[in-house]
Amino acid sequence: MLDPVTNAQYITAETDHMQYQPGMDDIGSETQDEVIARMQAMEFDRFTARDVTRALAKDVLAPDDFAALLSPAAAPFLEQLARRAQQETRKHFGTSVQMFTPLYIANYCENYCIYCGFNCHNKIRRARLDTDEIERELQAIAQTGLQEILLLTGESRSMSPVDYIGEACRLARKYFRVVGVEIYPLNVEEYAHLHACGVDYVTVFQETYDADKYSTLHLGGHKRIFPYRLNAQERALMGGMRGVGFAALLGLSDFRKDAFATGLHAYLLQRKYPHAEIAFSCPRLRPIINNDKVGPKDVHEPQLLQVICAYRVFMPFASITISTRERAGFRDHIIGIAATKISAGVSTGIGEHSEDNADKGDAQFEISDNRTVDEVYAAIERHGLQPVMADYIYV
Repeated sequence: MLDPVTNAQYITAETDHMQYQPGMDDIGSETQDEVIARMQAMEFDRFTARDVTRALAKDVLAPDDFAALLSPAAAPFLEQLARRAQQETRKHFGTSVQMFTPLYIANYCENYCIYCGFNCHNKIRRARLDTDEIERELQAIAQTGLQEILLLTGESRSMSPVDYIGEACRLARKYFRVVGVEIYPLNVEEYAHLHACGVDYVTVFQETYDADKYSTLHLGGHKRIFPYRLNAQERALMGGMRGVGFAALLGLSDFRKDAFATGLHAYLLQRKYPHAEIAFSCPRLRPIINNDKVGPKDVHEPQLLQVICAYRVFMPFASITISTRERAGFRDHIIGIAATKISAGVSTGIGEHSEDNADKGDAQFEISDNRTVDEVYAAIERHGLQPVMADYIYV
């Protein structure tokens, strides 16, 4: 079977997931090699209460201090960790909480990822918005007062080619001050093209940094190639993006190792590209349509709070997004401590913002917080915080 884009052999479960395929930019692997080596060598059980208190006392943390805050030894110190995280948040962000919403413009996908609702073998309603439909969605979202948009597609180069995404980004720039994308990984020149179309930042979920586990979860398509995905943020920065977002899907593998690798990956790229704006997302695995193959590992709210607070203390300048995968009460709680960005008025289906478009395609996953923009705005204010619609102005 041939790949619809490269005309090369389609990537299957028999394809070596660590080998780049034709047409994929290989920019080197020194960052990847360091992240994976340090993650694999990490033994969280070696940390003690003394290591945790020492880390919390430091003004600037090293990666080992970050690991201590993620360790089981830090669990009894969750209140102290949360207080330290809150101090760092107020120091660097004040009381501001940035608001945005995602817009899914297509759900076609060529990957076989067994935990994802969009995967190519899942029997769902597929759809792709045309430019008129995209503009109607953008207009409907803009009317809520939001000034930041995140555009998403399924991972299909044939159904959502770069030019199609670029045109959507040009339309988004008409209505929003800040435009981000969460799409399939691209080459440097393709990221440069999207940047020229108005994209400010790129978010990529590595899903898990455990390469062996990764291979068992990604059984077909370009996403199977582990290093091409892991190095996507660096290619985006090389393509001119001002910001990049990092995430592991907590619950797919050992959440502590994945959180450590995510933080270390961001830390190393921040040192290599000091101008880069760094962001973290902290999603947990959620149920999807027609799938019972993957059960999430035990990552409960206390563990998620620990991860988010550890990110904040380790990289105090980073933006942290709290997902609608989480319940409303927890989201409201965490923006008072460490998260600085929250989505509102969220739909993960295709064409659900504009009444003219109606409901065209199925959602990627189930959300837990379905509040409107006004309801989230009011909740932020009730917590004594300041809702912010955009944090960037072009001059």
